[in-house]
Formats: sequence, structure tokens, C-alpha cells
Amino acid sequence: MRTLLITGPGGSGRTTVAAATALQAARQGTRTLLLSADRTDSPGAALGKPTGPTPADAAPNLTTWRPDAGEDFRNDLLAFQDRAASALDLLGASRLEGEELTPLPGAEELALLRALRDAATAETYDLLVVDLPPTPHALALLALPEQLRRYLSRLLPAERQAARALRPVLGRLAGVPMPSERLYETAARWDLELAAVEAVLADRATTVRLVAEPGPAGTDAVRTAATGLALRGLRADALVANRVLPDASPDTWLAAPTAQQRKALDEWRTTYPLHETPHLGHDPRGTDDLAALTVPGAGDAPRPVEWPMTDRLADDGVIVWHIPLPGAVRDELDLIRRGDELVVTVGPFHRIVPLPSALRRCTVDGAALRDSELRIRFTPDPELWPRGS
Repeated sequence: MRTLLITGPGGSGRTTVAAATALQAARQGTRTLLLSADRTDSPGAALGKPTGPTPADAAPNLTTWRPDAGEDFRNDLLAFQDRAASALDLLGASRLEGEELTPLPGAEELALLRALRDAATAETYDLLVVDLPPTPHALALLALPEQLRRYLSRLLPAERQAARALRPVLGRLAGVPMPSERLYETAARWDLELAAVEAVLADRATTVRLVAEPGPAGTDAVRTAATGLALRGLRADALVANRVLPDASPDTWLAAPTAQQRKALDEWRTTYPLHETPHLGHDPRGTDDLAALTVPGAGDAPRPVEWPMTDRLADDGVIVWHIPLPGAVRDELDLIRRGDELVVTVGPFHRIVPLPSALRRCTVDGAALRDSELRIRFTPDPELWPRGS
């Protein structure tokens, strides 16, 4: 199954484009699921049929789904109460009822990731179209599985489970309670679920489609989005220029906005597979308007733009690791090596990247940002790379 993640700056019309893309694929005979976490149900407004907390048919071959974060949060917390009942009773804690629980910040993101995993691993659909939040929020959301798995591995290393039989003895010797076996089992289950989401995002059949309105603000947003996508290793298959004004118009007032759009489009065309979606003169509502948007096809998308991290051997024996960072600015770039990891910060984006095994045996000899690439020089450590006499 193919997964298409659609995002863009706020107000760019990304949700409308997502709905139009899903509808077009469904009309071509592709079994399609449109997944969204939009609180205001913008996909339902665009399609003319509300979406709900369970998958429901919106048109032939088209299913819509808007996960209920509140229900997931209540079920998870009530299940935790049941598992921890003895400890809570010992502490004299008052039990919470389902009616008084409201989701905490972050619950919607976790609900969407869980739904993404479930939908992508099901055999019910041929195409999954995901209406993501605005770009900065979307990139933070897509980074969440990797970050949470790292936190779990640092706080509860799996190798410590080997000493589960010794925990009661160690607890008595140390005088402090040791982590219970259930804690490790829960961490392992979470790690497995997060790994499944990571597998969906890393799959070759998963791509990101950017939506932006051409102009100065849209150009800045696209440049920032490209940096974030490259840092996370995500593939972009197209840039949809939304609400494009016609070249020929009797209205002279449109001359300046049209010229501004054309300047942005010329710049985008040199970097991305570009598709222009016309301005309808009104907010699209209903399936007829969505069909008029002529969005790019979901089945025959152009070759995705990829930003692979690679290491190459230089003439002087130094290994140079290339990390593509299109749109990165030198003054907003920070780089720290911490053990076997590299901490990269680019503007608002931050990622901790594990070093390849060969580079772990090297020392950092310098770094530079050139031609939209972060090039890091690694010198082999003589103690770890013995040289012949």
C-alpha cells in the first residue's frame, strides 16, 4: 500500500488538496482511506460529508477517518488504572471515572500516529492519504516515534531485563525499589508500536507532498519545510502550488499578485516536481469543486526528491559524511558529537543521528556547509583503526 503524507503552511489549503487527492484516486478505482486529525473536520466540509471517529464510506472506494483522541486517551488511562490498582489503593489515590477525563496535550498526535500505523498495515486499502497538521507541527509529529524510542532505550535499556531474577535481591541491597517486570513489558510494547510507525515512515512507498500558495511567504515556508524533511530523511514526491491565479485576467488589480506568484513558481520549478492547482475564485466545497482542482495523481506521482546521508572517502584518507540540508543557513546550524551520535540543529529542527559503525571509530576533524550539504570530516582514530608498519 502507498502512503501519501500531505502538509504545508497554515492556510495553504493542504486539507482541501488532501481531500481532492483522495477523491481523485477513489474515482480512478483505488481503494483509498483519507485520514485526518483536524478538530474542525475540514476534510468533511470539503467533501460535503462529515468524517467520524471510525472509518466510514464517503464515496465509492473512498473511506474517511478522524480518530477520536479523547476516546483513546480515556481507554489508555482507565486501563492503566486497572493495572496499577494495588499501588494506587496503597497510596490512597482516588480513582478517576471515564466521564471526567479529557485528553492532555499530545493525545491527538499519538492518536494520529496509532491510526497511521493501523491503517498502513491493514490490507483493506491501496492508498492512504494523511492530512497532516501545518508543516512545523507535522515535522515534529513525524519525529516523535524516533525520539520516544530513544528516550525509552536510554531510560529502560532492554539489556537490563536480563537481571530480572536479581531485582528483588538488588532492591534489598540498594534499599530502593527496582523497576518491576511489568514496567519493562510496557516499555517493550511501546517500543514495538513506535517501531511500526517508524517502519511506515521509512517505507519506500511513503512520500510527503507539500502544499503552498506561491508567493514570498510560501517560498520561505517551502524552503524551511525542505530543510526539515531532509534532516529527517523523508521523501517529497511533489510540491503543489495551490490557488494559482490565471495569467490572463481583465482585472488589472490581479497583475501584481500574479507576477509575484509567477516569480515563486519559476523558483520552485527548478527544485521540485511542481504541480499547479488553479484558484477557483471561492473556497472549494463539495466533490464537484474538489474535482475541478486537478491535483496531481496519487498513483503515478513523479520520482520523489530524496536527501540520503552518505559517507565518502576523500583523497587524503579522511571520511566525509554528507548530510543534505537544502535551505539551511550557516548561522542557524549547530553540530555536536556525543558518543556514537551526532546532534544536528538547523533553525527550528533538531535531530540526534546515530553514526554509522565506521564513523564511530573516527574523530571529527571539521565541518562545513557547502552546496546545501553539511559535510563533516572524520579522521580514523589510530587506536581503533590500526595501521600496518
